[in-house]
Amino acid sequence: MKQALIATAALAALTMTATPAHAAPKDPVKALNAKIVPGHGVHFTGNVTWTDGTSERGARDIKGVFQFGKKGVAAFDISMEEGDERQRVIGIGKTGYYSGGLYERLLPEDKTWYKQKNRGMPDSWSQFINPAETKTLARLLEKGTAEGNTVSGSITLKELKTVSAWVSAAMLTKEADGVKISYTLTLSSSGLVSRVSSTYALTEDGTTYTSTVDSRYTGWGGKVSVKAPAPATVTTEFR
Repeated sequence: MKQALIATAALAALTMTATPAHAAPKDPVKALNAKIVPGHGVHFTGNVTWTDGTSERGARDIKGVFQFGKKGVAAFDISMEEGDERQRVIGIGKTGYYSGGLYERLLPEDKTWYKQKNRGMPDSWSQFINPAETKTLARLLEKGTAEGNTVSGSITLKELKTVSAWVSAAMLTKEADGVKISYTLTLSSSGLVSRVSSTYALTEDGTTYTSTVDSRYTGWGGKVSVKAPAPATVTTEFR
């Protein structure tokens, strides 16, 4: 009997030793900082829908890339498709290049790009949440509630401007500061953001639209290259 008890205890100890311990949750901010290397970045795709409360009023597909510099996002290249209309925006440092959509109808016939100050996110029907920004991610994690591999919460546009260059550079009016953005971040096993879903309401010309943006992020830390358009195709004047 004594030998049986010893054998049972030994087996229990062996079983406990063989059981893997649960890994501690990855720190998303540290995971992001580890990927911020010049010439590297992240790819993203997404779709945007907006409604006036009675019917869907629009839809847009988005794809692009953020490129890192030494201190964070240094450049981006975004393509947007809405029905038959296509637009593209390239931001490098403080300079922005805009093509397609309304610009296509305004530019001289021999030019395809309009150059001006980088406005950050292209317009108010884009993804306000930029998980490639360390300060933005930290604030969203701080304000949100974690459940499994997701973090959900809400943040006002005014507060988002204080941490996000992506949003503050967009030169949005102060009247929109009170807009509340509800968000859900989905984290991968490495702690990096793999998906962002956000919803917010904006009023234009007396009509309130609710916009929902669903974005997915892949290839964190891979090599990317964002280049300015050929100078011969760029102008700073409309026709």
